Amino acid sequence: MEVLRRRTRAAAAALLLAAGLLRAGPALAAPTAQQVEAVFLFYFTQFVSWPPQAFPDSGSPIVIGVLGTDPFHGALDQAVAGERVNGRPIVVRRLQRIADAAGCHVLYISGSEAPRLAQILSALKGHAVLTVSDIDHFARSGGIIRFVLIDEHVRLRVNAPAARAAGLTLSSKLLRAAAGGPGPG
Repeated sequence: MEVLRRRTRAAAAALLLAAGLLRAGPALAAPTAQQVEAVFLFYFTQFVSWPPQAFPDSGSPIVIGVLGTDPFHGALDQAVAGERVNGRPIVVRRLQRIADAAGCHVLYISGSEAPRLAQILSALKGHAVLTVSDIDHFARSGGIIRFVLIDEHVRLRVNAPAARAAGLTLSSKLLRAAAGGPGPG
């Protein structure tokens, strides 16, 4: 129980830092952008609804895939360890090919995949996959959520039409968190 409390406090601090609501001081080291992004990937699972056919059965896990070079260095595994969303466990998979993304619910597309971005997004059309990346112009290219670093804080750019086209419903809380910044990116 104490581990869960510590993880929740750390996640809340990371989100507050990401939102610019808290400044890191001597007692609290600022998390890296990748650590904040890892926590966001976990939290997205709580603020996105997938169509029922996206899961083989009621006990199937929510799968977060990382396509390409993994920038998280264990932070994503740590963020989801032991967590459940709507009774579903969360599983992280590292992928080298888009063909391996079958069954992913959230797919982080690493910067190493930028040259193949158009092919990757095309291959995912019609699939209920929340695509996320920090690649430049990701949302404008058809991705759903782009991480943007502004003044050392991770911000979100959301392409709501792309989410609807994928059959996903984004919570108004997620949309509000992404509102108010420059361009869709």
